[in-house]
Amino acid sequence: MDPSGEHFTIASGEARAAVNEVGAGLRSFSVAGVDYTEPQPEGVRPPRGSGSLLAPWPNRVAAGRWTWQGKEQQLALTEPAAGNAIHGLLRYAFWRPTDRSDAAITLEAVAPPQNGWPQPVRVAVTYAVAEEGLTVTTTATNLGSDTVPFGLGFHPYLRIGDTPTDDCTLTLAARAALPLADQLPSGPLEPLAADAPLRVGKQLKGVDLDSAFGDCAPADGDDLVRHRLVAPDGRGVELWAEPVFRWVQVFTPPDMPGHGRGVAVEPMTCPPDALNSGTDLAVLAPGEEWTARWGVRPVTA
Repeated sequence: MDPSGEHFTIASGEARAAVNEVGAGLRSFSVAGVDYTEPQPEGVRPPRGSGSLLAPWPNRVAAGRWTWQGKEQQLALTEPAAGNAIHGLLRYAFWRPTDRSDAAITLEAVAPPQNGWPQPVRVAVTYAVAEEGLTVTTTATNLGSDTVPFGLGFHPYLRIGDTPTDDCTLTLAARAALPLADQLPSGPLEPLAADAPLRVGKQLKGVDLDSAFGDCAPADGDDLVRHRLVAPDGRGVELWAEPVFRWVQVFTPPDMPGHGRGVAVEPMTCPPDALNSGTDLAVLAPGEEWTARWGVRPVTA
């Protein structure tokens, strides 16, 4: 079988997307034949976590250890080289399609109780395409008998057709940076100046980032957080998110298959190691649902 399982394609007009059965990650998104996320190669796992859905927590948990309601928890160390747990419990699960139309698909999986995780959480994700772009809606439900924390993230790589990432300019809605040591928080948020490069636009040539940013907020008069990647000719792609996505991780590996440098713009509802800090974690009561949306759309600068 393909490591990503079945590939589900949805389309509306000139907008098309594909979603993986394994992990329910975004496989591709394009409009009029122009890719606005990195398309995943056939027959391999998503390279560099491309398109992955990260739940019931995003990013890392230091040494996989955390405490919930006075009980120590020990997660499997899924980042063994660094000795951490990373990106939740559902990246390699088979997700079950529960609803499908030409332009949308909903998939569902359950993170069951296990070593390091105390209560079952059902996650349902709907990918929908329309003329204006892609919308991703995620609903988490606590299926257990006690409270459980929840955090969510996604790992899309943005691109603008065949334009080299190094030639593009990235602008973030973040207003602060989170210091990291070995990819784990090492201090409090540090405010970004109003004229900081990633707030006003930074050309990505030679920029090596695997960095966490916080205090993402809508601009005045807006109701959505907006991050943008823009090509020299003014074409661009916007990753928008509801304000609950107060965090974003930016990763610029130099070796995305077939494209050279990539840029992952990863919306997150909480920062790295949030199971320990508690920062911006949702806490779900038994039976409680939690929903959030983000999306990608072409733009013109």
